[in-house]
Amino acid sequence: MLSMESAIEKVLSSASSREEIAGIASRHGARNVRVFGSAGRGEVEAGDLDILVKMAAGRSLLDLIAVTNELREALGVDVDVVSEDGLSPYLRERILAEAVTL
Repeated sequence: MLSMESAIEKVLSSASSREEIAGIASRHGARNVRVFGSAGRGEVEAGDLDILVKMAAGRSLLDLIAVTNELREALGVDVDVVSEDGLSPYLRERILAEAVTL
């Protein structure tokens, strides 16, 4: 498994990794893929990689879980994928403001 620092660097700096992530997301109806949280702020000491997506209409929680599982396998690190529509209203503005598009 890659270290978290290596995984974040891979995601944020490698065009092929960003394309792979976008492809995985797209297969499951997720688009507008962004990194947020500590990884989005460049704080590589984080324990996981937080990904924010917009799910296409008609997609379910099973699609979101599939994106999460495939990204974990592809990147070799713990990944949390959150749907934009599922954001807490208390955290929504902050998360959207700090999210970095891949």
